[in-house]
Amino acid sequence: MGEGLGDGANSVLGKVRLILEAFGVDDDGLTLSELSRRTGIPKASVHRLCHELVAWGMLERGDVEYLLGVRAFELGSRVSRLRRLRETFRPHMESLHFLTKETVHLAVLDGLEVLYLEKVNSHAQKTRPSRIAGRMPLHCTATGKVLLAHGEPGLLDEVLRKGLPRLTRSTVVLPRVLQEQVARAREAGFAVEMEETTAGFASVAVPVYGDSGRVVAALSVTAPSFRADVPAYVRAMADVRRRAGFAAA
Repeated sequence: MGEGLGDGANSVLGKVRLILEAFGVDDDGLTLSELSRRTGIPKASVHRLCHELVAWGMLERGDVEYLLGVRAFELGSRVSRLRRLRETFRPHMESLHFLTKETVHLAVLDGLEVLYLEKVNSHAQKTRPSRIAGRMPLHCTATGKVLLAHGEPGLLDEVLRKGLPRLTRSTVVLPRVLQEQVARAREAGFAVEMEETTAGFASVAVPVYGDSGRVVAALSVTAPSFRADVPAYVRAMADVRRRAGFAAA
């Protein structure tokens, strides 16, 4: 892409942001060439900035790759609002997993995406790919539909303007259909997605309310489509919210 052509690459801080955000959830490490390609910043600039980031602890230097450093983990762990949500809900998510025997997620809204804060499932359990700190689109996830249903005015319109990419053949890509799903989620108090994110899996999600009465997160259960029991999952999640003190007023 060349110097200055990457989004935000016209300042040192912008370049640092691009370098750090170049690391995906599944990336163990990235070479200098990969970082330059992903950010659009010349290798010489990437090399200089990575050297400073290593000294700071935000990156670590491997044999031929750069890795996110311990300092990045430390800073991320200091986000008190998200840390409290994880600490509060982890034991209740474990109870929900015990009851349903399915994968449980806790997610929040970040921009136009779902950010997964916590995940509980058994080691032997087959589930769709998901990671703590991973991101997914709002329009095709149950958690995303819940967050859209209770989001700020204009959020749904912004998602529609950006477009609705298809992840599977079941993904909702028509604006009218998504609008109807979001309205139904707002009215019913829960949202469902059937194989919109990954073929063979379904999810059910409910909103999590904060002290102010506003929705602060979404709680979901994900299961293979053939055995997904939507009413049972909704009842179980509603009970978890009440016991955790994050139910609707």
